[in-house]
Amino acid sequence: MVQNAESRNQFPTDLPPKYYHEYFTYVLDFVRRRYWHVLNENETIFLDSYDGLSEDAQCLFIRFSNRSKSFFRVNNVSYSEIEDMPAVLTELLENHFIESICEAHKERFAEIIDLFTKPELLVLTKMLEPDVMPSKSIKKPDLVRWLLHTYDFSALCEVISEMEPVVKVTFEAEVMLMKFLFFGNRNADMTEFVIRDLGHVRFQNFDEQHLSIQFETRKDVDDTLMVSLMKEMFDVIKQEQPPEDIYDWFMNWHASSGTGLSAKATASFNAFILRVSAWLERKKMLSQALTIYQLTNDAPARERRVRLLFNLGEIEEALALCEEIAESPQNADERFFSLDFYEKIKNKKSRIIKRTTRALKAAEAIEVAVSFRFRVEMGAIEYYQSLGYNAFFSENEPWRTLFGLLFWDIIYDTNVQTIHNPFQRIPTDFFLPDFYFKRSDLLKERLAAAHSKEIIDEMVRQTYEEMYGTTNVLVPWYDGALEKVLTLTSLLTVEQIRLVMLEIALNLRENTRGFPDILVWNETEYAFIEIKSPTDHLSSRQLHWQHFFVEHGVKSRVVRVNWLKEEILVQSESSDDR
Repeated sequence: MVQNAESRNQFPTDLPPKYYHEYFTYVLDFVRRRYWHVLNENETIFLDSYDGLSEDAQCLFIRFSNRSKSFFRVNNVSYSEIEDMPAVLTELLENHFIESICEAHKERFAEIIDLFTKPELLVLTKMLEPDVMPSKSIKKPDLVRWLLHTYDFSALCEVISEMEPVVKVTFEAEVMLMKFLFFGNRNADMTEFVIRDLGHVRFQNFDEQHLSIQFETRKDVDDTLMVSLMKEMFDVIKQEQPPEDIYDWFMNWHASSGTGLSAKATASFNAFILRVSAWLERKKMLSQALTIYQLTNDAPARERRVRLLFNLGEIEEALALCEEIAESPQNADERFFSLDFYEKIKNKKSRIIKRTTRALKAAEAIEVAVSFRFRVEMGAIEYYQSLGYNAFFSENEPWRTLFGLLFWDIIYDTNVQTIHNPFQRIPTDFFLPDFYFKRSDLLKERLAAAHSKEIIDEMVRQTYEEMYGTTNVLVPWYDGALEKVLTLTSLLTVEQIRLVMLEIALNLRENTRGFPDILVWNETEYAFIEIKSPTDHLSSRQLHWQHFFVEHGVKSRVVRVNWLKEEILVQSESSDDR
């Protein structure tokens, strides 16, 4: 019997006043133990200097470092757990963990001035020159521009400091690196500790001594961090600069720093290439987008190159690339695209009927009430239930859950050396080809051991019980999730389960999607059904799974929905009453 979730999860509801100090100290100690060999002199100086601070000074520095801003008004700094704020500020200033605003901050003056309201800036203006005052109705951005145009930076800093001291936190680059080394990316942050301790997420328990090092060399660190920061910069400047300048910016960076990257940074760099290229393509910079797409073969780069080559009149080159893709497609999108587009080019047709469209047109149709227009799968479920079938919405979830439960320990096996920190939700190779190659023997051994449905169900139940509530990107936790998986395994043969699980393992990024929408069954038959409304399209991934299921005897089909007008239903019901 599955335990009630509420009885299983007893978590703290609050945190001690200096909870963040414990977290930050843990991060720094973790980095010292595991990454001392990649740290530079500035970073080791930071660690040693931080250790020399009092606890309250450390706390205030952490508070500053965890904020998105770099500059702070001293009079606004107040934290109840820090008692003698003036003394702590002095300690941080004397030990160079904060600094007063000065000429070195000239390029960041906009950040400083943004700390003040318009009335406060008008007071500041009066302090500068009482006889030269802008109108009180002036808008704040215009007032800021006027101040910057009228007065030099040193004069503004002097008056601001007279009105109220402003300080800037230091060691920003060092703190950023500490967090990057701990989490392995720029997406996670210190809130991971909080959501763990508040019970919002239950992370898997890893023995720290079995965690592997993510960055072996300083080049691994620098290159991976550089690509991450370039992605963030791109997201900012694309809002401000024309696409021509963005293209030049990217190509100049690639020429100077983007070549010869560490293998550790390659996957992230390829994703960056795709992001920039797609943006340029949307901006109608076709030749420039093609140039950048050519820097990687990761999907969908080759497909986009074919389309761009065709649009630019490079027909023979487009055909050759189509043939190359067809010989070794990376996923279903590439597979069906290469066949369809090659046919389009060779037959010189402006339009062709794609394989996905052909499959959809050949599908059977059912009639569903138009009231289900925005809930087409639910309408189909009710349709099949009215015919005496059991039915539920399945799509990807039960397949992903089965995979996650059946191979949980293999996915998170620390011996594979892809688990690097205690908050890791997925192994670092989860979406890479390496996932299967590193674990193929383990996966096949597990499937060999699961040689009967009874054994499979027992493995799944046991893992579900033991790991309930623990975060796993493949496994949801709600009442009924396990029952869906067990229904699925009851309908398939052991060999069919084995084949589907191996297909998923070969490409987790692609093959955990595209499964049919609903499962219907009764005592004698079952079917996985992909439901399509009159305006919907069949995707390549969905067609891939339809082909795969047919090949291996899993009962599956595509069904089109035609809308049945409500008035027709009413007439029909009236006739039945008569």
